[in-house]
Amino acid sequence: MKRKSGMKLSIATAGLLLLVLNSCTKDPIKNLSDDESRIYITNYDSTIQFGAFKTFSISDSVAVISDGKLKEKTQTNADAALISAVKDNMQQRGYQLVDKNNNPDLGISVNKIISTQTGVMSYPSYWGYYNTFWDPYYWGYGGYDYYFPYSTYAVYQIKEGALSIDMVDLKDVNANKEIKGIWNGLIRGEAIFNSANAANQIKALFDQSPYLKSVN
Repeated sequence: MKRKSGMKLSIATAGLLLLVLNSCTKDPIKNLSDDESRIYITNYDSTIQFGAFKTFSISDSVAVISDGKLKEKTQTNADAALISAVKDNMQQRGYQLVDKNNNPDLGISVNKIISTQTGVMSYPSYWGYYNTFWDPYYWGYGGYDYYFPYSTYAVYQIKEGALSIDMVDLKDVNANKEIKGIWNGLIRGEAIFNSANAANQIKALFDQSPYLKSVN
């Protein structure tokens, strides 16, 4: 009879080994740099020949859109850095920058999108652990239980931010006066509104969009 060689671990030993391994492993999420935390998403109309466009214009301010509504337009140093970075990348791709009154082929806007999420959290079992959080003996009632005749709730609010670059076709506005969006770049992550990161962030979006190139 042949015997298979190997090593068997008891459940307790295996569990201890897993605990040791886990304690030695770094959490990859916690160790991400700001650059590594960012997500770049691009989308475009595949029916469009981007080489047919020659000129573009870009808004001189950044639109702040909060929960689906235009809140304000800003012109901070960070806004200027983002707009400048878009201009540079478009010109490097062969497009010519013109004033918005000179019938540009393409229109570009830069937007800060703020989304607020509100929720309610309940703690139905929280008070079951009264011995952990409260000391009934302090009040002179040893052996008594705490209880509350109502549920415990907490309201929380989370705000998320994203940077959006939108490109529209101004050359082929149809008879219904509809302006068609043909490209969008979206950035989410840490420090996305920092002027020092503007150039690299915008370049990353254009690097994902090799089709964005004017044919002269």
